[in-house]
Amino acid sequence: MDFSLIVLVVIVAALAFDFTNGFHDTANAMATSIATGALKPRVAVAISAILNLVGAFLSIEVAKTISGGIVDDAKVTPVVIFAGLVGAIVWNLVTWLVGLPSSSSHALFGGLIGATWIASGADAVHFAKVVEKVLIPAVASPVVAGIVAIVGTFLVYRITARSRQDVVGKGFKTGQVLSASLVSLAHGTNDAQKTMGVITLALIAGGSLAPGSNPPVWVILASGAAIALGTYFGGWRIIQTMGKKLTEIQTPQGFAAETSSAAVILASSHLGFALSTTHVTSGGIIGSGLGRKLAEVRWAVAGKMVIAWALTLPAAAIVGAIAAAVSTRGSWGTVLVGGVGVLLALGIWLASRRNPVTPATVNNEPDPAPVAA
Repeated sequence: MDFSLIVLVVIVAALAFDFTNGFHDTANAMATSIATGALKPRVAVAISAILNLVGAFLSIEVAKTISGGIVDDAKVTPVVIFAGLVGAIVWNLVTWLVGLPSSSSHALFGGLIGATWIASGADAVHFAKVVEKVLIPAVASPVVAGIVAIVGTFLVYRITARSRQDVVGKGFKTGQVLSASLVSLAHGTNDAQKTMGVITLALIAGGSLAPGSNPPVWVILASGAAIALGTYFGGWRIIQTMGKKLTEIQTPQGFAAETSSAAVILASSHLGFALSTTHVTSGGIIGSGLGRKLAEVRWAVAGKMVIAWALTLPAAAIVGAIAAAVSTRGSWGTVLVGGVGVLLALGIWLASRRNPVTPATVNNEPDPAPVAA
């Protein structure tokens, strides 16, 4: 396959992943605001989409981590990057279908690691950098966000204990609009950069950019637009899980969860840690449940989420490795992998139509019975 053509294919696949990242992670910013009624569902995703686009222009540290940190850019080819993206997209769609808020970031890292390992050998993967920039933040970030949310929720209820609850609720609904917007901005700052990093890596591998180059402006704009478009479509299944099934959320809790999540995400983006916003916001929501007296955290649901988190990176790596093993055999292999990927995506979408979740029904699903901690 012509080298410039495969680079173009990689760019299209990267933007497709970015789109799935957007609708997969809409819940991170807006699930609590939709659950409490602070924002109407369609208004929430529109605000989130705009701020994701704006956030894409605020930093490039995470993009630099991916384009020159996770794998050796001298030992990967555009075909390998394409195979890794297929692994990430497939895992994103599978977890969206079952309504599990897994990490799009780890799906991307897993797909790239698996594809690179198979195609170029284990020495082409910078495992020390993976541990430092991916695995340690994956474990630490939800814990930190959860602790901050516990303290914030406790203080919020303590401070407002003697105030009129209708006034408190109204005030925190306004606060939630601001805090959810901040999470959306932070999400664009962190997650849109991952696609920027992948496209930049493909351009470096294709010879269009020098090693160590920063993402061009058009890459930043395209990545921000793709994640914003995906965000507007709304991942209603995952919004339902995050907003209705983890814990009962009141407006002060939602404000505390969103504020703690935004602080952790923005700090990590500044430091170049490519963490999962899903992990962070889930930790914040669970922390807000633990911080409010008499609130129930549904640990059965949380347990399923943790299992999905643990499986994400290796599962995407396996799919990426298989895709790389086939696609590196020639043009026919690349075409075959792309065709199978499209068919899988279509099949998953058709399966989702059997039991659709829409903006009108996202808050109507009955809560499952609480499971005691």
